[in-house]
Amino acid sequence: MEEPKKGRYRHYKGNEYELIDIANHSETLEKMVVYRALYGAGELWVRPLSMWSETVRVGDREALRFTYIGE
Repeated sequence: MEEPKKGRYRHYKGNEYELIDIANHSETLEKMVVYRALYGAGELWVRPLSMWSETVRVGDREALRFTYIGE
């Protein structure tokens, strides 16, 4: 799986996030995305890369969970 670019992303529900880096899970070595919310307190989050890059069902269509919008 190709790693996503660092930068700003829009979640399919509308909020924006900054992808900071890709990390490895210490036990499983699974690739994890480290990202920051660009709203509220700006909390840091992690999510498996496979989830970050997947498509989700929104009503009657499919959409990327996160869409790159720039640096």
